[in-house]
Amino acid sequence: MQIDTKYFGPVEYEEGDLLRFPNGLFGFEAEHSFLLLPFAGSNGSLLSLQSVSTPALAFVVIDPFSLCPAYTPALSPEELRFLGVKESGELGYYVLCVVKEPVSESTVNLRCPVVIHPDDHTAIQVILEDTPYHMRHRLGDFSHGGGASPC
Repeated sequence: MQIDTKYFGPVEYEEGDLLRFPNGLFGFEAEHSFLLLPFAGSNGSLLSLQSVSTPALAFVVIDPFSLCPAYTPALSPEELRFLGVKESGELGYYVLCVVKEPVSESTVNLRCPVVIHPDDHTAIQVILEDTPYHMRHRLGDFSHGGGASPC
């Protein structure tokens, strides 16, 4: 199959490449199918979360562990059951990035990660409770060891 994408033009994909969001994303509840497409030169840590049904809709996402190796998202028992796992560590995580100029002013949302079951590609976005993570961590704080980041 082929779709037009926001950042990469036409892209070929297989049904098995799709991430399925039964509940959509926050603010985009009607969007249920996405592709994760890596940006060149990012070693898979900077990606586009591209809607399959809406070509103009794509989010920049980052592997949070590439920014903060000590990131420890803990899902609720209900979220773990929904994804069919026993522990948060069995899942994959990405965080949304708001890209700004200069890039160091861009922010990532560590509090509301996108969580992916690696085997069946079911995905949800969650709000982490009782956590030091916020919705707007500046990228510049990670690269310079600034005090605003919990990592």
